[in-house]
Amino acid sequence: QVRLVESGGGLVQAGDSLTLSCATTGGIVGNYAMGWFRQAPGKEREFAAAIGRIIDNTYYTASVKGRFTISRNYAKNTLDLQMNSLRPEDTAVYYCAAARQSPGDTRVIVSTRDYNYWGQGTQVTVSS
Repeated sequence: QVRLVESGGGLVQAGDSLTLSCATTGGIVGNYAMGWFRQAPGKEREFAAAIGRIIDNTYYTASVKGRFTISRNYAKNTLDLQMNSLRPEDTAVYYCAAARQSPGDTRVIVSTRDYNYWGQGTQVTVSS
């Protein structure tokens, strides 16, 4: 059974750092494309960062590139998101997601429609 559980959210000040972690089951972390999305109040869920299978290639939306780092922790079976230089506009519920892929497919996935599994989300609030 596939299960994703996010943790690490909280209330921080602008400029602070925070690390989100997504605990996984079902052998996901090494076998699925994965990503982080976020949803601010009154807005649609949007892509933040993604990591592909096998070679762990990464991709970021422009607003977080250079500040956020997505990574897999194979020892802990987690997907992590290191967030630095946080801004008030980063305030949102952050979700991790996993997508099945064909063997050998290493593409990153940025569309919500292509993800098969989702966590329940963790709130990140950045005060100015």
